[in-house]
Amino acid sequence: MKILVIGGDGYLGWPTALYLANKNFNVCVIDNFSKRKIELDNGINPLHILNPLQTRIADWNRFVKDDKKKIKFYSGDILNQRFINKVLLIFKPDHIVHYGEQPSAPYSMMGKAEAEFTQKNNILGNLNLLFAIKRACPNAHIIKLGTMGIYGTPNINIEEGYIKIKHKGRTDKTLFPMRPQSFYHLSKAADSMNLDFVCRVWGFRVTDLHQGIVYGVNTKETEYREEFITSFHYDHIFGTVLNRFLVQAVTNYPLTVYGSGKQVRTFLNIKDTLQCIFLSIKNPARKFEYKVRNQFTEKFSIIELAQKIKKAGHKLGLNVAIKKIDNPRIEKKKHYYNPINKEFKKIGMKPTKLNETFIVNSLKYLLKYRDKINKSAFYPKVKWKNQV
Repeated sequence: MKILVIGGDGYLGWPTALYLANKNFNVCVIDNFSKRKIELDNGINPLHILNPLQTRIADWNRFVKDDKKKIKFYSGDILNQRFINKVLLIFKPDHIVHYGEQPSAPYSMMGKAEAEFTQKNNILGNLNLLFAIKRACPNAHIIKLGTMGIYGTPNINIEEGYIKIKHKGRTDKTLFPMRPQSFYHLSKAADSMNLDFVCRVWGFRVTDLHQGIVYGVNTKETEYREEFITSFHYDHIFGTVLNRFLVQAVTNYPLTVYGSGKQVRTFLNIKDTLQCIFLSIKNPARKFEYKVRNQFTEKFSIIELAQKIKKAGHKLGLNVAIKKIDNPRIEKKKHYYNPINKEFKKIGMKPTKLNETFIVNSLKYLLKYRDKINKSAFYPKVKWKNQV
């Protein structure tokens, strides 16, 4: 079975490619390396300086030896219609895992240029991909990385993709209302609308994974050799909140809780992201079906997370403090939040829980690299109100 991973250089894309290749899928990855350029432009780096993707793939292919586990690679941009057409016509994938988008809400809120880049890169890139699929491989199953952030924080339960409504004596089923909180999340909402449309009109098969906040450093395959590590960020642009807290804890930097800390969000371990991709491949959407799965395992308030890190850090003798700072984002201080995630449970997902053992082991791992950490990258420099 052939699987194309778009965005194979990223935090999730690289471990996904290794994971699927290790399961003997025929894997091909593409990337335009735009995230590396954003890192360079903003003076930020992941914890480990990564080799070029071409080098990492060559290292992996030598390591595995088995031709069934080797990975193919094309360098290019899905905004280039000729490029993506050519790749699909040559490779003819059965499944397409689409990670290839600008993934940062803070970056999208830096200014007009960043908002414009995010929406053009994400929305038009996704649209180019859809037209290329229609031409080259219309039966391919699309697995698209979405985000729980498109829902916002409604005062009702968040269903999986759809909601039944009753209005003036009549009933209908429609996509769940979207209330994105950044230009990045807006781009994801537009993607979802386009995906729903091509399923209804062109008969596409799409699984849209509305993913929570991912945390974690390693997966089984990235631990094989140091060269296979993924792009772990802890900075204010690309670093997810739990990963940032872990790194702050090992550097004796106060855990920066935005605002009240009572904001509740959904979370999952990076290993569960890989599990969800695999389950989506094994349980694909049908023709004309736009399937939404809310991809998360647990929900926590931000202050709960900080307290968990503090408690685990103290067991290792770390002086972990919590500091509430002005919230750079525009979000409710306290809110109802009850998303549903039954779909993955139905098809056999076995969630990895965030427990003290995981936190302690993560802190121990990060302590080895404490001298590499740039503490100036922690504090948020992007404020939603100040965008120009």
